[in-house]
Amino acid sequence: MNDLFGSGPPTPSAVPGPVPADDPSRPLPDRLRPRDLAEVVGQDHLLGPDGPLRRMLESGRLGSVVFWGPPGCGKTTIARLLADHVDLWFEPLSAVFSGVSDLRKVFQAARERRGREGRGTLLFVDEIHRFNRAQQDGFLPYVEDGTVVLVGATTENPSFELNGALLSRMRVLVLRRLDDAALDRLLTRAETLTGQGLPLTEEGRTALRAMADGDGRFLLTLAEALVALREAAGDGGMAPLDPDALARAVQRRAPAYDKDREEHYNLISALHKSLRGSDTDAALYWLARMLDGGEDPAYILRRLTRFAVEDVGLADPGAVGQAIACWETYDRLGSPEGDLALAQLVVYLGTAPKSNGAYTAFKAALKAARRTGSLMPPSHILNAPTKLMKDLGYGAGYQYDHDAPDGFSGQDYFPEGMARQRFYDPPDRGFEREIRKRLAYWDKLRAGRGRPDDP
Repeated sequence: MNDLFGSGPPTPSAVPGPVPADDPSRPLPDRLRPRDLAEVVGQDHLLGPDGPLRRMLESGRLGSVVFWGPPGCGKTTIARLLADHVDLWFEPLSAVFSGVSDLRKVFQAARERRGREGRGTLLFVDEIHRFNRAQQDGFLPYVEDGTVVLVGATTENPSFELNGALLSRMRVLVLRRLDDAALDRLLTRAETLTGQGLPLTEEGRTALRAMADGDGRFLLTLAEALVALREAAGDGGMAPLDPDALARAVQRRAPAYDKDREEHYNLISALHKSLRGSDTDAALYWLARMLDGGEDPAYILRRLTRFAVEDVGLADPGAVGQAIACWETYDRLGSPEGDLALAQLVVYLGTAPKSNGAYTAFKAALKAARRTGSLMPPSHILNAPTKLMKDLGYGAGYQYDHDAPDGFSGQDYFPEGMARQRFYDPPDRGFEREIRKRLAYWDKLRAGRGRPDDP
């Protein structure tokens, strides 16, 4: 990139140019990199006839955007092709290896290029979320005055990782993980380029796509490894690999999961909401995804215990006990044996009756407590350990409920000057059906309607 450090025009070597796709020294993913937007797979929602990128290109004006998507879905490739399509200089930068000084050089070169050649610059920043807030602010004047068209790429949620000022000047476009059809198209291209089919059974081919987990670059890396295995086998060839043989031959891709980032929260949310919706099978799937991704089982158990309190509650009072028992079982066994305790707890919670009655009751009571301030309890339920307190009426008129008919005095225990309120309204399901009957029974006694038949 000579233009970054001098005032002269870029030399031909500084201008990105195609390298022959049949150059065997290049990795297969690079040799198969699309040369045109029409060759991009899996992102038709952006590049199709009604896609936002297609509309930008047709209007002749490309705005600054953030590409948010998983690894291997084409973020870098699309950025490069966009620059070619609208005749912008493509300037790639990685936030992992770059700092403020690198950005200053890029911005200075972009201004000189525009003044000298009348040509704009597309600045592609990979892993843009790695820049801190102050560094992100540094982009603002150059994006606003058109010095650069900024295209950022990130695997992290931009609303968490990018500051609001930068986001307001860019459009977030979500790239999807490559689906099975897109991955198969890539395999077909690989076979066409190499001139030979992959040594796989049909089931092995399906397993290879599953191993890639939506990452096109990783899929082609696996395909290249299989081509090398076939070539190493020599004239004798090699038998097509079934899923088991494939798993032994190549490295399985680790699932996309980061315990400190958005995927962590996405999956625990999926587990929690599947349980709330009593979809036990889906909940087991999300549990398996989290464990397979390396999540700490103690974190899952803590969240499941919370679910037992918040979403099952008194509809099944045994849910909390089951959660604690499974937690203790896991602590004694560890993984992998203890993982079954988590699965058992998920099944129990998924099939239990659901109620958030106690949860909503506490929220309502907390709201009332904050609104009413420091109201004193009614004097009849105050203790009177001293003569002065007795003289002031503390404890006067208190009725001991065990001595009252039905073990229920019906006295008011709310603060003086505060009307009774109903915070807890249990649903008519599970064990709370019985609790509802008890509350109705006490309401009738409290209202002085006589003693009804015991529920």
